[in-house]
Amino acid sequence: MSEDATINPPETRAAWTPDGEVKPPAPKVSEDAVIAAVSTVYDPEIPVDIYQLGLIYAIEIADDGKVKVEMTLTTPSCPSAQELPGQVEDAVRGVEGVTDVDVEVVWDPPWDQSRMSEDARLALNMF
Repeated sequence: MSEDATINPPETRAAWTPDGEVKPPAPKVSEDAVIAAVSTVYDPEIPVDIYQLGLIYAIEIADDGKVKVEMTLTTPSCPSAQELPGQVEDAVRGVEGVTDVDVEVVWDPPWDQSRMSEDARLALNMF
């Protein structure tokens, strides 16, 4: 490979058929990548991310890149109730291959401290 091709790689072009452009399939969305994105969201009152707190109940990833997240809050009167779902949506939208995000706040089953990871319990001195 020439030095010029290394510095300026050739432009990648989509294939064409008589019906039009054939786009390559979207990359598969990794559950680990979604979990990593969700783990960047913190409850402002608790110095632990919401995944470790056990606020994420389910992550569903469709083949077309749509992601559904079911989450809860520590209490229905949580002061961050308006902010956290939006922050989760924004974080998941940044994952490669995600085409749409639906964040649903659920209250059943209610959250309790048993849903926290061991690391979260250690961080908060809750044994």
